[in-house]
This record gives sequence, structure tokens and C-alpha cells, in this order.
Amino acid sequence: MKQGLGLEQKQTQKLSPLQIQTIKLIEQPIQELEQRIKSELDDNPVLDDTPVERSDEDDEPRDISLDELKDDDSIPAYKLKVSNWGKDERPEYNTFSVKESFAQTLLNQLGFCHLNHQQMAIGRFIIYSIDDDGYLRRDLDSIVDDLAFKSAIETDYEEVSYILSLIQDFDPAGVGARDMRECLLLQLKRMKKTPETLLAARIVAECYDDLISKHFQRIMSKYGLTKDELRPAIEKISKLNPAPGGQFDDSYNDRAQQVVPDFRLNYSEGEFELTMPRAYVPEIRVKPMYAEMLEKSKGSSNRAQRETATFIKQKIDSAKWFVEAIKQRNNTLESTMKAILDFQRDYFVEGNEEELRPMVLKDIAEITGFDISTISRVVNSKYIETHFGIFPLKYFFSEGLENQSGEEVSTRELKKILSDCVEKENKSKPLTDDQLVSELTSRGYKVARRTIAKYRDQLGIPKARMRKEI
Repeated sequence: MKQGLGLEQKQTQKLSPLQIQTIKLIEQPIQELEQRIKSELDDNPVLDDTPVERSDEDDEPRDISLDELKDDDSIPAYKLKVSNWGKDERPEYNTFSVKESFAQTLLNQLGFCHLNHQQMAIGRFIIYSIDDDGYLRRDLDSIVDDLAFKSAIETDYEEVSYILSLIQDFDPAGVGARDMRECLLLQLKRMKKTPETLLAARIVAECYDDLISKHFQRIMSKYGLTKDELRPAIEKISKLNPAPGGQFDDSYNDRAQQVVPDFRLNYSEGEFELTMPRAYVPEIRVKPMYAEMLEKSKGSSNRAQRETATFIKQKIDSAKWFVEAIKQRNNTLESTMKAILDFQRDYFVEGNEEELRPMVLKDIAEITGFDISTISRVVNSKYIETHFGIFPLKYFFSEGLENQSGEEVSTRELKKILSDCVEKENKSKPLTDDQLVSELTSRGYKVARRTIAKYRDQLGIPKARMRKEI
């Protein structure tokens, strides 16, 4: 075998620091971008967001790019800032809902119980073991063990069970249940003892499996009931809350975080006005003291001054990349949103889902000239505020199917029609997937049964049997 050395030439593409920063910033929504800017201000000593007082003596224009900084030029103060503000000066917005947490609500009620020190500690432990939806999904023996090992509290199953029974009497009704069946029974227990309430409790206690499977005929046969006799009890059960903790917004939970739109769209007299809340990006400028230090170090033979100049120059370059990356981010987001607006113009007039055209990432990439990966980053976690609501940008993307006329229609349009069919169906005889196929076919849409099943699952619509009502 002959061995030897050879040269092979390969062409690779390496991203610049500016490109890397831009890609990272594009992915971030407004809230994260603001935090990123604050972090950069803390890390880079040549950056400053302190507002500059302007005087009438300043020359115009004042807002210029950091790219104009040159090592060989003197650096006037007005060249040391970049305007990234909008017309509103640093508008304030709330990020979190301000409501009492679920656990605190229960602890407040625990305080009204006449319990000794140990019982209060057990009660607090149980409350903090309750999930956000209001259920206690831990067996009491495990809680007894944890109290002994973690809190040095010697107790037993009976005492913990007693404290739990007290908590299960707290508001909201159903809190502290170990499963759905117990949750429903706790709520029925508090209701006025009417015939339908007593029957509902009996059904939940004795026929729970048949109830959740909606085998109403079995329940009627077991108790010798007619449909009219069973219906009031079933309606009573259907109005119970399956997640008693879900009505609370925990102020310390990220899920209570409010959305800050990246875009705002106004529609007036047939014209669209698209804006970006750029005011959320603070003003960034190079601190004059560092510019002066750089100026003094020019031509110096002092090693310390040269090292200082190198350090400042590196930080200034970093600042230039960062500010330019913010600009490129904003330009990329704006170009992408304008392309979406043009593509879906009919939809944005009134927000009618039937006007939403099939659109995929590739469509917008071809319009803007950006890579599909860039469009994907723009769309992710970004929102737009319109005159008919706030929507994630992902909402406007959907694949398409052909109708019987050969025209391409949005899957979102098909899902809306599917939802309408289910909403208007006879609940005593809900439509099967095959019947839904026939219904959409009669309306001019070619769709397979498996597609109906997929869309139904995506919409959270149960199978026909589970939609049946008395």
C-alpha cells in the first residue's frame, strides 16, 4: 500500500462575532432582549445608558453610528451615542400578574383552624405538597415519612389524614383531593342536598368508571332510571371544577407572566400601520471618560497606556458589534413581519380565520431573502398586537390542503370548520370521524379520516363516544 501526504482544499464559512450576536438576539423576545442589554451594560465598561443632557450649542445631527469611531480621529462627545429609543421614553410595563398565590390562600385559611404547633406544621407541609391544579398526588404514608426525616415531626397516618380532611374543607371546593373522583365528591358534598345532587354523588362514588366512559345506559340500568331522571345529575356533575387550583394565578410562577408584543398593528381607513416597541431598547453610548483615555494614549510610548488603549479599543469594538446586532435584529424582525402582513393581508383586515392563507416558513424566506432558520428564529416566542387580539407569530403559519376545486386552503380553516361541525352536532348522537369526513366532503374539502383524527386531537376534541351527552 502506497502512503503519502497530500493537500486538500476545503471551503468553509465562519460566522463573524457580529453574525453570532445577531443570531442570538433575533431569537430573544422583548423581555429577554432588555435583560440582555442590561447584562451587556454591566459587563462592558465603555457602555452607558444614562441619558445625555442636550444643549442648543450641540451640532446637528446628533444620532450617529458607533461605526464612525476611528482611531486616528478626535472623538467629539456627540459621536459617542447611538439612539435606539422610540418616541416614548422608557415606557414601563408589568411583567407579572399581582395576585395572591394559591399556597398562600390555603395557608391563610389554615391560620383560622384551632391547631397546635405540630398540627400547623403538618398542615403547612401538606399545603406545600399540593400541586398547582389543587391535587395532593402523594400518599399519606410518604408524607408521614418525610415529616419525620425532613422536619423531625413524629406523626402517624391518622393525624395526617385528619389535617388533610380539614384542608379539604378549604376554598376552593375540591382542593386537596387525591384523584378526580374524590375531587368531584368533595364539591358535591358542599352542595345543597337535592335529589339530583344526591344522585350525582352516588353515581360518582359507585359508577365512576362508567361515568367517565359515558356509558350512561349502564348507569340507567343499574339504578332503573330514565334519561330524563338521569340528565339533571349528569348536568350537575358536568358543572363541577376538575382542577380547583387552576383558577389561581401564582404571582411567583412564570406561567403568570404577561406577554409584551414585539409588534403592534393598527388598521384604519383601509391602511395598515406596523410598528415595533423599540422604546424598550435603552440608549447605548460610549462613556466619554474612556474616549478621552483612548485619545490620550495615541502615540504614547508608555506600555501601560498602550495596554489601556488596547483594552478600550476591544471594548469599543464589542460595543459596536452589539449595537449593530441590535439594529440588524430589529431590521430582520421588521422585514419578516412585513412579509407576513403582505402575505396574509386579507386576514389582518378583520382577523377572519377563513381568510388565513396556507403559509410555511419557506414562503416568507423566499420573500425576505433570509434563510428558513432565520425566519424560524424570528417567529419563535414573538407576538403581535392587532385590533382583534394578541397572537404569536407561529399562529399565522399552517400547511395547506386542496379542496375539490383544486384550490389550496389553510389547515387552520379546515380546523375551524371541523370545530363548527362538532359544536353544532347533536350531542346525544355526536358525529364519528367518518361522519365528519362526509360533512367536510359535502362542503367541498377533500380530507382523509386519519387527517380528521389528527386535527381533532390537535384541537383537544374527544372521540365521539366521549362527547356524548344525555
